[in-house]
Amino acid sequence: MGTIYEFSVKKINGEIQSMEDYKGKPLIIVNTASKCGFTSQFKELQELYDEYKEQGLVVLGFPSDNFKDQEFDDIEKTLEFCEINFGVNFPMFAKVDVKGDNTEPLFTYLISQQKGVLTKSVKWNFTKFLIDRKGNVVERFAPQTSPIKMKNAISRVIQ
Repeated sequence: MGTIYEFSVKKINGEIQSMEDYKGKPLIIVNTASKCGFTSQFKELQELYDEYKEQGLVVLGFPSDNFKDQEFDDIEKTLEFCEINFGVNFPMFAKVDVKGDNTEPLFTYLISQQKGVLTKSVKWNFTKFLIDRKGNVVERFAPQTSPIKMKNAISRVIQ
């Protein structure tokens, strides 16, 4: 597989969306969880989206419940929580697995392109992947990395 554009993902309403719809846009793809110690990162992800969306940046959130039951069962509760508490209005998708036998194919690809420091797999919520305008995975950021610390890398991909 060459780029993320070869994948499709499920939207919250169950419809399938091609990643090709984001062709030419820099992306941050992140697995999220509403009840995680890193949940406050939603605020910074939204700030990045607001700051750079005029330059094409899109943040794509993928709720995941792979780590200690930290996501609501009902996706509507997830959306409401994110909007009310953090003002999230960047695209959120259907809940996915980011590790194990049922890993979302997009995340399998992301992991294959940018391995983590201690492990190949996604080790926790809020692992962030930065994608350039050509659909290439250019950098991976650990869950504990503040999204604001991604600004230098974002500046390189929005040019």
